Amino acid sequence: MNIKNWRYKKLHSAFLIAWVSAGILFGVWFSLFLPVFNIGIVFISLCLLVIIFTKQKAYMFVLALVAGLIFGLWRGGAEILQLSTVQQFYNQKVVLTGKIIEDVSVGKKKEKQLRLKEVTINSKKAYGQFWVTTQSGVDIKRSDKVTVEGKLKEGFGSFNGSVSFAKIIKVERIKGEDTARDVRDWFAANVREVVKEPQASLGIGFLTGQRSTLPDSLDEQLRIVGLTHIVVASGYNLTILVRFARRLFVRYSKYWATVSASVMICGFVLVTGFSPSMSRAALVTGLSLAAWYYGRKIHPLVLLLFAAAITVLINPSFLWGDIGWALSFTAFAGVMLLAPLLLHYFWGSQKPRGLSQILVETTSAQIATLPIIALMFGKYSLLALPANLLVLPFVPLAMVLTFVAGIFW
Repeated sequence: MNIKNWRYKKLHSAFLIAWVSAGILFGVWFSLFLPVFNIGIVFISLCLLVIIFTKQKAYMFVLALVAGLIFGLWRGGAEILQLSTVQQFYNQKVVLTGKIIEDVSVGKKKEKQLRLKEVTINSKKAYGQFWVTTQSGVDIKRSDKVTVEGKLKEGFGSFNGSVSFAKIIKVERIKGEDTARDVRDWFAANVREVVKEPQASLGIGFLTGQRSTLPDSLDEQLRIVGLTHIVVASGYNLTILVRFARRLFVRYSKYWATVSASVMICGFVLVTGFSPSMSRAALVTGLSLAAWYYGRKIHPLVLLLFAAAITVLINPSFLWGDIGWALSFTAFAGVMLLAPLLLHYFWGSQKPRGLSQILVETTSAQIATLPIIALMFGKYSLLALPANLLVLPFVPLAMVLTFVAGIFW
């Protein structure tokens, strides 16, 4: 087929979506250096999209990339404009009020680490998420509304500002505000009544992604051998739950298998919280589930780019510096793109099972995330691969036993 004939060949809409998604990612990234604030360019992008998806010719992948790039530049510019309104408060002592969006974690100096949204600074609405640390002994949980006092500094990663060792002025906890958290805490308390520590906290981490309750010694040991991902909310844990629900109900009907798996996705996200990695995992799993229900297959690269673009449109700061988001997507790319190539190379058309598949997928994820881990943390655990190979096969069993302990015992 010559180039002239190829240009006018019809291109599947899924691949056009992939090019648009890639353009959005490039646009949001370049907006850091060339922000565009004129909303009029969005109209140009929309017009291009109408033309592209009406014609669907192969040569229009260039227009798809440009349309996404334009939209990404505008979205990134709009985010930068909103985030810049906080700069006037930097290096000043402020009173900051906000809602805790994730479970409270504990740092190396035993300080509590809070991630806040819906923030006001000196009673003025502030855009973005904020990082706050405090050494207060006050009981603080996810979804609490806290008021703190301290010196506001420039943010890092996806945070628009940070306050270190803040003074807690007020903590508000509205009854019924976070039912999923209350159910999880009730379940965790039941597990601890029948299972000793640290096994109880480890099992709770497997099932609910709650890492903050792990003993410091165990947390450090998991970090050394590269196993922290199994006790935080991740796509691996979610995949286990979704596969279990789908296999349990598919014998009755495809509809009920999809409904039960969807409930698992929603329930797990509500219990663990909307972290960047969980947002990615829920979106990818949901799209894959929908494709399975309608008898369609989505190319992994299309799924990867589309999910990344959606999450970045929601919060461009993910792309600008959120390590959790980057690790989540690179690990996903390793499992979905690199692993199939390795499986085909070593096993051909035969599909390996058990330890062989776990080994290949784990190795692929480790290879994909290695550059980021080495760059950001300056070290890499050589024990990560053998440790994952030994532990991962037993995680589903541990999740089932933890569930039984918390519900029936």
